[in-house]
Amino acid sequence: MSDAIKHECGIAHLRLRKPLQYFIDKYDTPAYAAKKMYLLMQKQHNRGQDGVGVASIKIDVPPGHRYISRYRTINTKPLEEIFGKISKKYEKAKKDKRGDFRDAEWLKVNYAFTGESWLGHLRYGTHGKNSIENCHPFLRQNNWRSRNLVMAGNFNMTNVEELFEILVGLGQFPKAKMDTVTVMEKIGHFVDEENQRIFDKYRDKLSNEEITEKIEEEIDIQKVLEKSCRDFDGGYTMAGIIGFGASFVARDPAGIRPAYYYYDDEVVVVTSEKPAIKTAFGCEYSDIKEIKPGHALIIDKEGDFEEVQFIEPTEKKSCSFERIYFSRGTDPDIYNERRKLGELLVPQVLKSISSDLRNSVFSYIPNTAETSFLGLMRGVEDYLTSKRKEVILEGKPTADSIEEMLSFQPRVEKLVLKDAKLRTFITDDDHRDELVSHVYDTTYEVINKNTDTLVVIDDSIVRGTTLEKSIITLLDRLEPKKIVIVSSAPQIRFPDCYGIDMSKMKEFLAFRAVLTLLRDTNREELLDEVFDKCLASQSEKNPANHVKELYDPFTYEEVSEKISEIVKPAGINAEVEVVYQTVENLHKACPNHLGDWYFTGDYPTPGGNRVVNRAFINYMKGVEVRAY
Repeated sequence: MSDAIKHECGIAHLRLRKPLQYFIDKYDTPAYAAKKMYLLMQKQHNRGQDGVGVASIKIDVPPGHRYISRYRTINTKPLEEIFGKISKKYEKAKKDKRGDFRDAEWLKVNYAFTGESWLGHLRYGTHGKNSIENCHPFLRQNNWRSRNLVMAGNFNMTNVEELFEILVGLGQFPKAKMDTVTVMEKIGHFVDEENQRIFDKYRDKLSNEEITEKIEEEIDIQKVLEKSCRDFDGGYTMAGIIGFGASFVARDPAGIRPAYYYYDDEVVVVTSEKPAIKTAFGCEYSDIKEIKPGHALIIDKEGDFEEVQFIEPTEKKSCSFERIYFSRGTDPDIYNERRKLGELLVPQVLKSISSDLRNSVFSYIPNTAETSFLGLMRGVEDYLTSKRKEVILEGKPTADSIEEMLSFQPRVEKLVLKDAKLRTFITDDDHRDELVSHVYDTTYEVINKNTDTLVVIDDSIVRGTTLEKSIITLLDRLEPKKIVIVSSAPQIRFPDCYGIDMSKMKEFLAFRAVLTLLRDTNREELLDEVFDKCLASQSEKNPANHVKELYDPFTYEEVSEKISEIVKPAGINAEVEVVYQTVENLHKACPNHLGDWYFTGDYPTPGGNRVVNRAFINYMKGVEVRAY
């Protein structure tokens, strides 16, 4: 993506299903879990750059010894820092003359990060606060082991105010009004309630020590999640470990955020992306399962697990934009979807170049657009094959000889290159834009001047800033006849509120285009009409998305044409056209992931509609804040 959009969070949960001694004996190291966690997190580092956290819980250590270990950092190279510190503990244990580091019981009593249950988190802070206190996993502490809770997640709630008031109504005094705190405290409250239920059940029958054992055997995590999550409005994959070792990973009822798991005789593992599991354990992709929407994978103290429903699932709306850009393309399903997105663009591209392939040069904007570029070129090859069949088999006329037609290949060049080492250190807008224009470079002397059309594909275009400030100017220096910028994603028209930092209306290129169209057609009064509707909707329980009405007067093509005008800088000689994927083709490419609210405004939760209306209110008021 040429526009820099911050990534979303990622999780990794690993549970050893056999005692630590088993892994020490089999793999000749006490660091088996730590090494696997490092791989699981390293292969998801694309999902978070603001901070990293890891927690480990030891099962059945004697009282008087710490059983929860946690490291968090926001420093540069966070994974290397955290796992380097963990590795040093193993090295220290190896040299410790007080005991044998190959003795699991001694090791667990004396050294941190020797537990059977691990939880890791890669963070991007959608609220912009980048402090260690905002890093997951979060820890809710208590002197009763079964009331401790470690939590991390990939989520964002749209109704934080409501959840905060619910906590206050329960008698709590939350320390902050943010979704990470409200979610953990709400779940923690019902963990406490479950503890109390079981305690009351055996109060007059068993000793306190025996009751503790019963709590760990009988605590109903499914019931905890049923009570905790019924008021949540958002997209989430939430993972938690209770102090005695039982754990859960819960997914929202629309399946907005992803969650995958794998198990064998030795481990149960859950991550936000499948390639991480594949790399760490070498399993088959077919062995990696998806946690169903509205379900949780619950792992008990013994390492046994089941997938259970904790809330009524709604229509599945797993995020398609996540698959277009954020997730790793090494996942075979995602790879094929991205390639299909490129292939489906062929008719639009051919129309833009008037089917003149001889005078067209194809390229892409690195790096995530490469797969859709491969799909585009495969589609062009299929088109050429069909044309050759028409001439050879059906005898249709052609201006080329058979030899020329058979030998022709589409022209492909690497026209746009990104200088990953160039950093912008100047904060003044005018001078920073000058530096930004040099982040990309191009290859000269491969274009026929004033004759060739350049077709350059990007995976998505959000703000269009880099196109306008850098890429189009750069390509124009090659002196082409025309520049066609192709987006494998549809027009991004509406904000996200479920964990990706895209919340301000004025940042969207499509919204800027509609504002211009409204002005050009003397329909600006529609802005005030929609503003009034959005204001009136804020108290509604299930509001409509009124911002859709701003797009209704114009066709998809009209918005694209206006976008083409906006991103064309002054002084550009080449004709410029921006071509967008259609929503219909997006659904064809990603048939199992229909979460398309960025493009259509069809949010899967009522909170989404409240957020988009609030985002427009903020725009109209000139308020520079996120809408959630």
